[in-house]
Amino acid sequence: MFEDKARVNTSLSIITEAFEDLADSLKPPWKTGGDDESADGLRLDAFCSACTHVSVLFSCLGFAFKFAEMEYVSKVKDLVEASKTFETLQNILDLDVENKTVKTPGSYSRNLRRVRQGLDLIRAIFEQFLMTDECYSLKDAATKAYTQVCAPFHSWTVRTAVYAGMYTLPTREQLLLRLNETDQSVEKNMRRYMEVSRPIIEYIDKLYIDRNIKLDW
Repeated sequence: MFEDKARVNTSLSIITEAFEDLADSLKPPWKTGGDDESADGLRLDAFCSACTHVSVLFSCLGFAFKFAEMEYVSKVKDLVEASKTFETLQNILDLDVENKTVKTPGSYSRNLRRVRQGLDLIRAIFEQFLMTDECYSLKDAATKAYTQVCAPFHSWTVRTAVYAGMYTLPTREQLLLRLNETDQSVEKNMRRYMEVSRPIIEYIDKLYIDRNIKLDW
């Protein structure tokens, strides 16, 4: 019983619980325009609170994703500051649309876009990790995930550095140890994160699409 209780408080379970709370706030009203309070949009402070937990996952992956970790942490920090002034994700996006600074380096909209990519990268890594058996290397799983999610938006220099760093990734066993998870618990928590992060990612994408902003950047 005590072991199970301790297992609940792993970094990965804390992250999944935070994103489950976010996903619960995005029930049908945000799609249908209902009168429910959640129709007003996802709160920026709640979003940032959940996102701050994710940086530990990049740390567990080591040098290969150091650039992604630094960028992610920096962008989340900027959004945390923004949450002291702006209430929802829509608010910061609308501000940049009005000021025509959506894609300007350092803008809230650009920072949100990068944080969204970080969340999706973790989702894709988990997906690839769970699609493989124990003989399949984390390097192959992470390489496929990075190629799919982030590589199209990174410069040649960054891509080269990331791919070179893939050889320093921990083994499957080392990753489980760093996450304080077992084969059974890690699968459960990774699937939970994959399930609850998807509506958050889709919601963020919809904010841009609804404002006629393409997602290819």
